[in-house]
Amino acid sequence: MASDRDILPAWAKPTHYTVSLHDLEFGGKFTYKGTVTINTKITKDDGFSDLVLNSHQLKVHSAELKAGDAAKSAKDISYDEKRQRVTLDFGEKIDYSGEATLEIKFEGTINNIMAGFYRSKYKPKGEVPASVAKDDEFHYMFSTQFESCDARRAFPCFDEPNLKATFDVELEVPKDQIALSNMPEKEIKPSKRDGFHTVVFERSPVMSTYLLAWAIGDFEYVEAFTERKYNGKNIPVRVYTTRGLKEQGRFALDNCHKIVDYFSEVFQIDYPLPKVDLLAVHEFSHGAMENWGLITYRTTAVLFDPATSADSYRNRVAYVVAHELAHQWFGNLVTMDWWSELWLNEGFATWVGWLAIDHLYPDWNVWGQFVTDSTQQAFALDALRTSHPIEVPVYDGLEVDQIFDHISYLKGSSVIRMLSAHLGEKVFLQGVADYLKAHQYSNATTNDLWSALSKASGQDVNSFMDFWVRKIGFPVVTVAEEPGQIGLRQQRFLLSGDVKPEENSTTWWIPLGLHTGSSASSATLHKTTALTQKEETIRNVDDGFYQINKNLTGFYRTNYPAERLKKLGEARAQLTVEDKIGLIGDAYANAVAGYGSTAGLLALVERFSDESDYLVWSQILTNIGNVRSVLAGSDDVSEALRKYHLKLITPAVEKVGWDFKDGESFLTGQLRASLILSAGVVGHQATVDESLKRFDSYLGGDKSAIHPSLRRAIFATAIRQRGAPALKAIQQEYLSTTSIDGKEICLQAFGRVQTPELAQEVMSFVFSDKVAMQDKHSSTIALANNSKVRPEVWHFIRDNWDTKVHPTLSGNSVVLERFLRFGLNKFADEKIADDIAAFFKSKDTRGYDKGLEVIDDTIRSYAKYAKRDEAIVREWLGANGYLS
Repeated sequence: MASDRDILPAWAKPTHYTVSLHDLEFGGKFTYKGTVTINTKITKDDGFSDLVLNSHQLKVHSAELKAGDAAKSAKDISYDEKRQRVTLDFGEKIDYSGEATLEIKFEGTINNIMAGFYRSKYKPKGEVPASVAKDDEFHYMFSTQFESCDARRAFPCFDEPNLKATFDVELEVPKDQIALSNMPEKEIKPSKRDGFHTVVFERSPVMSTYLLAWAIGDFEYVEAFTERKYNGKNIPVRVYTTRGLKEQGRFALDNCHKIVDYFSEVFQIDYPLPKVDLLAVHEFSHGAMENWGLITYRTTAVLFDPATSADSYRNRVAYVVAHELAHQWFGNLVTMDWWSELWLNEGFATWVGWLAIDHLYPDWNVWGQFVTDSTQQAFALDALRTSHPIEVPVYDGLEVDQIFDHISYLKGSSVIRMLSAHLGEKVFLQGVADYLKAHQYSNATTNDLWSALSKASGQDVNSFMDFWVRKIGFPVVTVAEEPGQIGLRQQRFLLSGDVKPEENSTTWWIPLGLHTGSSASSATLHKTTALTQKEETIRNVDDGFYQINKNLTGFYRTNYPAERLKKLGEARAQLTVEDKIGLIGDAYANAVAGYGSTAGLLALVERFSDESDYLVWSQILTNIGNVRSVLAGSDDVSEALRKYHLKLITPAVEKVGWDFKDGESFLTGQLRASLILSAGVVGHQATVDESLKRFDSYLGGDKSAIHPSLRRAIFATAIRQRGAPALKAIQQEYLSTTSIDGKEICLQAFGRVQTPELAQEVMSFVFSDKVAMQDKHSSTIALANNSKVRPEVWHFIRDNWDTKVHPTLSGNSVVLERFLRFGLNKFADEKIADDIAAFFKSKDTRGYDKGLEVIDDTIRSYAKYAKRDEAIVREWLGANGYLS
């Protein structure tokens, strides 16, 4: 057994499972019974007396092993709850190696914590069959979520990613409900239970346990077919929903069949299953899950109604559909060997998901979006001491949930984008196709991918990518100017700005993307392509114009001299959207870390008041919002920064207007929604007045008064301006909305309350049974982003930890960790960091300890920044007329 991980004994390996579930209890207890038969290959020469499998919160009734001619029953069945294992002790030594069959009878519960085999509550539209599970208020659908290690909650199994096997699934269900699994239905068998039958599914290909899935409910679907033929047939593609919602699956459906064909061509391997089902699940811990052939989604990530949905969800649905389809090859067909290489699944699916959306929607400027969303968020987490390498040691499956984070997904995909830009997209995708062909239906490592890419490109990819994947953090490249040349120095970037020598030992391969010329419009690529040492001087650089990291394809920060930053700001009209985002994002990060100054950032951003691109504004508003957030503790600076923000956005919000015009681009609509929200919250009077006027008309019954994409902006402004009455009205909207995104939008708007009392009321509402577990972080994050009431989030968590917060969220560590990480990471006060650390010191924090480290590191870095830059910012604001 490898000592760096806790895995099952290697001498027993599954080759095939038959999973049969029956006696499902639909009336309140939600129990079920099951039999799992596992064909097992045994390779222990000196005999054995017990077998160990994964099992969690199941009761195993009996186990029988058929080995050769003998059949042995387990004499003792014992559980190791902490390691989520069951040991089947046969009471005597069994001398056998070869193929054996293990049959286990067990029972379990269909839980309500979005892990394993679980139930989701919903309010149905239309007539519902009597057999559908329900209580006084809700109906229920059943589905599964097995990644990372929750197949063991549904049936006893060998629950590790490299223990692949084939699966047969049989489900006993009411005749008037639909059962789904990874594969198409094979046959229906009669059942002894009245009104029930057993649905048997075709055998799956070889796959990991975490990709197995099934679902039972009152489902209906919309259907399309791929345009390409697979084995002579067009594959059926379906979006399943509970009754009454299927038409909102059309947009996802239309994307899905096109993306299946696109990936089949790009990866040079046909989609390997005979169907693709997408299922909308009413309660879901993540955004979606890539179960092979039965992909599950939270409703807002797969359903879209052009008449009632905010347009931002169009983008979300398209991307999440593409991301999960990418996994059908990258993750499902070829799976990481162990959880430490999770990034192989997630980083790649993120990058290639955006690649597919760029292919379908070239006018969305997908890579500009990638740079402002994915890359900047990855920078934020990776700039902390408490970050982790992309490839991170994972001792056991229980540790893995915490690395489903911005490093695995967003740094992983940013580094892949960097490599693809360096090798060229065509060469890169050829290497990926070769990798998939070489390892299909098995497991692979990062080195396997590097080998395939090295072969395709003729370059030693491992030599320059190894540190990006196996070392923590990323560099900042500091530029010094001399006539005709620049000096470059790389060091590790830390948000706290205090890198110690031992933390600065990595020398990264840094693709420079250096462009230079007499002006921005005439600049061309410099012959020096990469920085491969700590310091280097680059000659023949034109003082007229130069720029490093063109289009922000490299995963690093650039720190220019103050005068050069100013010149780049002056040349902004000649820069790409990605360049502008990089320039602003780098200036902000360097200011926080102390490599640059906030005064320089404010002066740079001031020039962008004439900007018309949504993605650039998104970066500006995020960064200026963060500066305002960190310096909120000082009243005069806070008010002056509000005036700065107001002056900055006034020309843009007045120009973009309120009306969505026919034929207008997606990005223009997004810009309008973003600027109206920002202007309303910052107190732009005309925006506030118009928002309140429309809000009143909306409450008066004129639903057309608020465009679906402006609900968030107008609700937020109303709550900020009117307090309790508006909060009550929007709580009512939350309870009555039929729009698929309506609840999320209301929850985000709640966060704009202005008094501690209302913030506590919001938190109490969030922890009532009116808000689903999957959504409890939405209002909490919005409150955390609001400096007026931010402390109330911490007070609520601290005062209600034992009675509400922990009991409600602890069943699912993914949900609890996300709630804490994003609810508590916005403070800039060391005293609060001390309080949080002291509070959790005596708690068992397994499953969210990494999140707590990130919170502590972030707060202390911000506190240091606030202390260092407050006086400088005050001086700049005074000199520029913002201080009253």
